[in-house]
Amino acid sequence: MTEIHSPQPLLSVVVPVRNEQGNIAPLVADIEKACAAIGAFEVVYVDDGSTDGTARALADLAVAKPWLRVVTHAQSCGQSAAVRSGVRHARAAIVATLDGDGQNDPAFLPAMLAALQEAGLETGLVQGQRVGRKDTGFKKLQSRIANKVRVSVLKDGTRDTGCGLKCFRREAYLALPYFDALHRFMPALMVREGYKVAHHDVRDRPRLTGVSNYGFFDRLWVGILDLAGVWWLIRRRKRVPRVVAEAP
Repeated sequence: MTEIHSPQPLLSVVVPVRNEQGNIAPLVADIEKACAAIGAFEVVYVDDGSTDGTARALADLAVAKPWLRVVTHAQSCGQSAAVRSGVRHARAAIVATLDGDGQNDPAFLPAMLAALQEAGLETGLVQGQRVGRKDTGFKKLQSRIANKVRVSVLKDGTRDTGCGLKCFRREAYLALPYFDALHRFMPALMVREGYKVAHHDVRDRPRLTGVSNYGFFDRLWVGILDLAGVWWLIRRRKRVPRVVAEAP
């Protein structure tokens, strides 16, 4: 991991990637531009076992950008594992995530950070919700059906949990039960832990380069099992007190 010597960041931006060589430089530039008004920030890229030139592209950029850190998985472990690695290495109390293909526009990061700060400690997550989806018609239909089924089962009040743009409290995230595909069920699990969830509409963009690492059948049956598992977790929750004040 790249060593850094920068001020304590107000925001850590975690970006999981696998084989996204062509998207690294333009997305890093977009994140830098978006976060310029925030103050001190850091970007934590998690290279999830890439086999192309992703590692070299990140290493080259990190030389000139002390706020860019790189965590590398020896082998691909999946998006949820990559997000978790990034959050565990993050130094800020508030973390934002976005996908590494460029479809999530970093321009919304300052507004989402402000929304979380203004909402207070009772709110654990600001979930992005995409408008103007740039995916294929089949993929949009697939997501629409999956989201309707999830909302009807979990009743999490979120129309688009698949959006990679999220802004959350690091402590709240690390308290969630970890499993593969956790990132797709964060609103429901935040509510399970007693936090409120806010929503922010975000603009979707076309993928910058390359092709998606996921397909329809990669997610279908696993998604059904994950949904059943999260439903079970919510049903079996025992209320755990969250300390909001401590006597001297």
